[in-house]
Amino acid sequence: MVVGGCGGMGRSLVGLARALGLQVAVLDIARSIEAFPPPEGVLALPCDVRNEAEVQAAFATLTQQWGAIDSLVNLAGYTGERVAVADMKTHEWDDILNTDLRGMFLVARAAAPLLQSAAAQGGSPAAVLVSSTFGVRVPHVGYAPYAASKAGVINLVRALSTEWAPAVRVNGIAPGVVDTAFLKGGTGRDVKATGLDMNRFLTGVPLGRLGQPDDIAQGILFLLSPAASYMTGQTIHINGGSFMA
Repeated sequence: MVVGGCGGMGRSLVGLARALGLQVAVLDIARSIEAFPPPEGVLALPCDVRNEAEVQAAFATLTQQWGAIDSLVNLAGYTGERVAVADMKTHEWDDILNTDLRGMFLVARAAAPLLQSAAAQGGSPAAVLVSSTFGVRVPHVGYAPYAASKAGVINLVRALSTEWAPAVRVNGIAPGVVDTAFLKGGTGRDVKATGLDMNRFLTGVPLGRLGQPDDIAQGILFLLSPAASYMTGQTIHINGGSFMA
């Protein structure tokens, strides 16, 4: 199950997973599914993660069709226009937190029985929640709600890894700046200006380039795989060296 599977990183992950022969379901907002239809054979479930009823309905459908899931990846998230806290409207703060953190909680709660079913059937289920470098470092003005939510995701990973152990492993990925539509608001959302000077930004990236969707997707697949079987509660930073934990 790839939540946010129609975004740039999500499409990369779905493609790589299908190439490995995995059965894949995508959960995303209807606007994104319409703009970027998943490949043939991928189950697409329209859902806004801010809406509790829609999340519950999507996972009820998945329960009816599959009964269990071996892997959960939650990429859902966005950031709005860059606004300082002093100038931010409450609804702007709430919308980002409701998508990027509350949505993570709603999806995790709904997915838990399906992951546990996989474990009961002898599987080794795992989940990956996607945070951000902004969860640990906020070098630019205007990202307070996004940074706060992504810091919360890192601790949600730790909490779930304790609650779901030993049956389900839970880890996080914290991407740096990745070359996707997210830089202009997010897939399926209105375009916004980032205000970031990319040339200046790249001077602080030892590898000297923006991240690509496959860079993140490969890291996610590693955390879901048997190669990471003794890893849980960790958040792995993939950012070209712009932040070194």
